Amino acid sequence: EMNMLNLFSKWKKMSGKDTYMEQENDWDRDLLLDPAWEKQQRKTFTAWCNSHLRKAGTQIENIEEDFRDGLKLMLLLEVISGERLPKPERGKMRVHKINNVNKALDFIASKGVKLVSIGAEEIVDGNIKMTLGMIWTIILRFAIQDISVEETSAKEGLLLWCQRKTAPYKNVNVQNFHISWKDGLAFNALIHRHRPDLIDYESLRKDDPVTNLNNAFEVAEKHLDIPKMLDAEDIVGTLRPDEKAIMTYVSCFYHAFSGAQKAETAANRICKVLAVNQENEQMMEDYEKLASNLLEWIRRTIPWLEDRTQQKTVNDMQAKQEDFRDYRTVHKPPKVQEKCQLEISFNTLQTKLRLSNRPAFMPSEGRMVSDINSAWHTLEGAEKGYEEWILSEIRRLERLEHLAEKFHQKAAIHESWTNGKEAMLTQKDYETSTLSEVKALLRKHEAFESDLAAHQDRVEQIAAIAQELNELDYYDSASVNNRCQKICDQWDTLGTLTHSRKDSLERTEKQLESIDELYLEYAKRAAPFNNWMEGAMEDLQDMFIVHNIEEIQGLIAAHEQFKSTLPEANKEREAIQAIQAEVQKIAQSNGIKLSGANPYTTITPRSIDDKWEQVRGSLPLLVIFPPAVPERCVCLSAGDGHGAAARQSPAGGAQQAELQRHPESHVRQAGQRRGRLHSGQDGGDLLPKDVQLNFRCVAPLKSTPAQTQRKT
Repeated sequence: EMNMLNLFSKWKKMSGKDTYMEQENDWDRDLLLDPAWEKQQRKTFTAWCNSHLRKAGTQIENIEEDFRDGLKLMLLLEVISGERLPKPERGKMRVHKINNVNKALDFIASKGVKLVSIGAEEIVDGNIKMTLGMIWTIILRFAIQDISVEETSAKEGLLLWCQRKTAPYKNVNVQNFHISWKDGLAFNALIHRHRPDLIDYESLRKDDPVTNLNNAFEVAEKHLDIPKMLDAEDIVGTLRPDEKAIMTYVSCFYHAFSGAQKAETAANRICKVLAVNQENEQMMEDYEKLASNLLEWIRRTIPWLEDRTQQKTVNDMQAKQEDFRDYRTVHKPPKVQEKCQLEISFNTLQTKLRLSNRPAFMPSEGRMVSDINSAWHTLEGAEKGYEEWILSEIRRLERLEHLAEKFHQKAAIHESWTNGKEAMLTQKDYETSTLSEVKALLRKHEAFESDLAAHQDRVEQIAAIAQELNELDYYDSASVNNRCQKICDQWDTLGTLTHSRKDSLERTEKQLESIDELYLEYAKRAAPFNNWMEGAMEDLQDMFIVHNIEEIQGLIAAHEQFKSTLPEANKEREAIQAIQAEVQKIAQSNGIKLSGANPYTTITPRSIDDKWEQVRGSLPLLVIFPPAVPERCVCLSAGDGHGAAARQSPAGGAQQAELQRHPESHVRQAGQRRGRLHSGQDGGDLLPKDVQLNFRCVAPLKSTPAQTQRKT
């Protein structure tokens, strides 16, 4: 109570409509409402709202409950403002209710009202304090703010109007909107000032406030069409009546008397202009015209309400719903009023004719009130069926749009996943890969197969959704089916390519394993054979010192033995080369591009051939020469004709040829000559005794690699 007094004292210090409205709108959410005030406000505000809602054919019972969905709140604002609000949402969910209340609050704010601490969520939650605050804001804006008396407006204007109207009455001193009205005399004075025939003011007593209040409330409700908004006992039993409740009720008197005065003036003007007979004739003509127009409107409207043409989208169907809502809120209400007016005019006309002793009015055929009621009943039946069909179609189309959105979302995800998969499955990277790389590709492919199997469920879901869209007669089924078919075809293609790539990888793996085994066999055989050739070349180039002919003959025998092993060594070389040829054959026949050399050895087929030619070209040269007398040395070329003299003998070409044909005899001759030289029998120059015959020849021949393998 002290907080309210403080607010009132602040108001007394301020002036101007905007300042007052801003102060009144500061609805403190933390301020506890006095229970007595809350009760008075609840009753007053409910009655005030119903006084306007009944014009739209409805009312509220519980102010904090009936405004929660926002529908009646928006309807109330439309009635009192005469303007159309945005179309409400008919859903039952909390979000729909909040949206409707927000539309109402936005409309209030658009009228220059500053809403403080009042939110849509609190109205939807049934917060009585916030609901009463909101209704009070509406009352201020639409019932009090526009009151203007002698350059004052709103609350000040209403207070001044009350003071002017009650000034002549004793015991009435209106200074505020709470205590000044507690004894009820001020209410009776207002009524008596405008309708003295309704109140016997002199019979009222100041010490009987309950009787005074009830008298004013009953007279106002019965004769002035002002609903009873207050209880006498509540006002008397409260130390200070609620100011907002009193202001709301008093504002109804202001509007009732100002409106009644205007209506009375208009009625008097009409009565003066029209004669009774002319009025009756005009009423007959008006009835005929109104009945004809109404029946024609019903005839045109029923086919529209019976139309069940399906729409393609929810938006199209919602447009129909909006048209239907416009019909219910814009087009039909005037027709309802016309129908009511038609019945009233008919009854009034009949009464006037009967009082004037004139024959009863008989409308044209088919235009009786009963005919109009029958047509109206048919209209309302079609209207009900149309509304049910619209709601059913919206639910069906919402289901379709949800499924279509789900289909396209899943299809987009799947198409994104399959992007590039065909190119990946058709590439032939395995043709240039090593065995380890192919094995890695196989493991990667196995992982892809698992991923592919995991996506099978999504493809089945896409197909199932497409089937359901077809069953529900989706308008864009053709594009859905086309996209679904492409996805299924691509899925089949991916499956085929997956199997094909797996077969190719496995086949390539087997081929590379065969090549790897051949590489290993090649390495195992090429290494000893290469070592043998290197050893042979070393022996062929080695120097041997012999002392007698027997040692020379041993070397020559070893040479012959070495020559006899060459054919078998050549076979081993050819076998090694055949292994490499087999590798090339496998690679070429299967399109495998070998990526590098043999991983197990650095010995190439070409190096083997080159060394083999070197071995053959180095078949032994037999050289006999005294160490100290090189000019007398003799070169013997033995073997298969590929050898060549290392140094020419002084004996000449004929002697060289003979030496090549019979090396043994020349060796013997050399030995005999040596004997003669030592004995001094030869006529030539004598050589020192320590002169020996040195021979360059091959060492004793070793076994070939093939022989070694057979022994092993």
